[in-house]
Amino acid sequence: MREFERKRLLERVNREAATVGVDIPDAVEVQGEEVELRDFVFEINRRDTIPSGERDRVNRAKKNLRRERRERLDKIEQGEVSYERGEELADSIVGIDRALNALEQLRTVDLESETAKQTAADRKRWMNFLQQALGHEDSGVGAGRGRGRGSSSGTYGGRS
Repeated sequence: MREFERKRLLERVNREAATVGVDIPDAVEVQGEEVELRDFVFEINRRDTIPSGERDRVNRAKKNLRRERRERLDKIEQGEVSYERGEELADSIVGIDRALNALEQLRTVDLESETAKQTAADRKRWMNFLQQALGHEDSGVGAGRGRGRGSSSGTYGGRS
């Protein structure tokens, strides 16, 4: 490969908008193993968030894709390949970048944290409901105690 061809390929893969309009490849060989990349990305993207059990799988995939991208880029940078092979590598790098962009945009969720937040919100709603139902709309301690409920002495259960 000639120097100007190598530079053109490198500029192409490093361009800001290189992935615009590019499809995620159906499959790509990563570390010697064929990966159904498009199916994987679409499977993960169908969800609103990545559950903690899938987070490791997605992170591992991103790490392997970055490594594969780097190896392919090195082949172009070092001029180890023909221009035709360089074009194939550049196409695959841009496809990998497109997949990485899609995977990077996914929201992750910490299920334990989300569960704790949901439980706290449920508890707060329940307490507000109870306060309103029992006529304790003031948030002060003992507010509304004995108003039409229980004995006139203000103790619960009618015992003195």
